Amino acid sequence: MAKSSVNGPSVPAPVEALTARGRKTRDALLDAARIVFETVGFPDSRVEQISQEANVSYGTFYRYFESKEDIFRELSTRLFEDVHRREPSDTGLSPAARLVASNRSYYQAYRRNARLMAIVEQVATFNDEFRALRQQHRQQVVERSSRAIARWQADGLVRASLDPEFAARAMAAMVDHTLYLWLVQGDEADEERLLDTLDQMCLGALGLHPDTERP
Repeated sequence: MAKSSVNGPSVPAPVEALTARGRKTRDALLDAARIVFETVGFPDSRVEQISQEANVSYGTFYRYFESKEDIFRELSTRLFEDVHRREPSDTGLSPAARLVASNRSYYQAYRRNARLMAIVEQVATFNDEFRALRQQHRQQVVERSSRAIARWQADGLVRASLDPEFAARAMAAMVDHTLYLWLVQGDEADEERLLDTLDQMCLGALGLHPDTERP
């Protein structure tokens, strides 16, 4: 990955080595970077803008991050961790209810992060490292969904003819693209009807009946 054209005077200190004040400054820089990226986009953003938004000196930035790519990498990782935290807390839910609850959690997180998600998707089209990071987090979701589908197949709740991994990939692609068009591109849609339709299509694709109880 290409480094920033301006290098800091030293390697940033590890997060665990920072004082409480240092952590506060670092968090302020992350908040500022998100504002800048969402306002002007990644290609046109500069470290100077992030420093000004955080109300710190230009040199202070490099005490905590190597470059704008470095801080964007951390923001992207935090974004994916938030968006893909989809497991419902109620372990007693039926498989269908669990799938719907996971989907709704994803919808809500996507909405919270829609502006940054749009930037991440854009950067992934021209930056190999961020494309790989995006694929890595998408694969984690696919693997988790694939394992759930395989368990439900073993319990006789989901069509045995489905390939768990490809079913998980297809559902993830459908949901992601629909939310991208709606929340990022601005496609008009009635929220509840759209989300309910996505839920029904996911359940229908698996042959998972909404009233099926957990064995």
